[in-house]
Amino acid sequence: MSRLRTVLVASAVGLLAAGCASFPDQPAPAGWSAQVQLTPQAGPRPELPGELPSSPGQGQQPGQSAVPVPPPEGCKDFNPAVVATCLNTVTGVAMIDVDETTGSVTALATERGGRLLRVAKDVEPVVVATFEVDASGDGGLSGLALSPTYAEDQLVYVYVTTATDNRVLRLAPGDVPKPVLTGIPKGATGNRGALASDPSGALLVATGDAGNAASAADPASLAGKVLRIDASGQAAKGNPTEGSRVVTSGLHSPGGLCLATDGSKLWVTDSTPTSDLLFRVEPGKALTSAAWSWPDRPGIAGCASMTGLIWLATTKAPGTLSLHLNPDGSFSGKPERNLDDDKGFGRLGPMVALDDRTALVGTVNKVPGATPVSSDDRVVIIVRPDSAGGGQD
Repeated sequence: MSRLRTVLVASAVGLLAAGCASFPDQPAPAGWSAQVQLTPQAGPRPELPGELPSSPGQGQQPGQSAVPVPPPEGCKDFNPAVVATCLNTVTGVAMIDVDETTGSVTALATERGGRLLRVAKDVEPVVVATFEVDASGDGGLSGLALSPTYAEDQLVYVYVTTATDNRVLRLAPGDVPKPVLTGIPKGATGNRGALASDPSGALLVATGDAGNAASAADPASLAGKVLRIDASGQAAKGNPTEGSRVVTSGLHSPGGLCLATDGSKLWVTDSTPTSDLLFRVEPGKALTSAAWSWPDRPGIAGCASMTGLIWLATTKAPGTLSLHLNPDGSFSGKPERNLDDDKGFGRLGPMVALDDRTALVGTVNKVPGATPVSSDDRVVIIVRPDSAGGGQD
């Protein structure tokens, strides 16, 4: 599986050089307790070819000349980092396969309106499933995660807003979607959710508060929480309180969950009426103090936890933000903005780390105030920024 991930990422962005990169392996299944070693060693960097645009995190190597990428022509996007084009608002992404001979990448993407798609570059998207969702307010189809053992079972999880509640559904090949967890409160706001898998095989679920902050603080409610469940929707083994699904509480409208490669750190992003927030999740403790906050509300959404870096997608401003992380969990300097110029991909929503250097993202440019190109919305592979130190707020 580690070789597949290596070829997958290298081929996807056209980064395959003379040798293959190597990426950290996931740890063996364990309980829900933080490990002593915080971060694995990062894999070696692959070389970037000259045809990639010269932008933060996607520039040329020394001595290489920049080759301009032609602008999109309809749904054709010439940027080699783009996996899929002409989608509606993308809310979830996941890499599922790569052809080791051709380098053709296949991914899954969810659209807020209710479609789950299988996508590949220069191939018409295939609708895997369509869900009946209530996309009013901030609801809809808002979360996507693969089973930790996807290579064997092909299971996919989604988070949806229905006419009556928010819920987690599981989809198996050739089967209809099956409810895993239902009855998550629904309201006029606070319906957005996020999903992730942890190395032990449990599913992590971030839920909104349905517009009621009191529900987020209520241990008996599923609203405004990070939950950890098994494949049947019950509390996973090793949770802070035996028999309870709750890991932590205090969310309003979560946008992303991201787990460190070694499973030792879990982060969640949140959007409130007054600020966007990033929290470090400490199992069993409420989310009372943000690791970072943005009063200007740039639309913090998906995130990726990498060695020495928390990488964040923004839905209301183009590009990404990166926070440099110290070994003790504190941050160095202020957030740096990347991919925010015309060589980037506009506004980004979902983000999933592929390894310690690259992430898969979805764009959200078909919204009022954004500036879409003809190939939006897109699924794209981006490369982490190289710069260090402080940056702009």
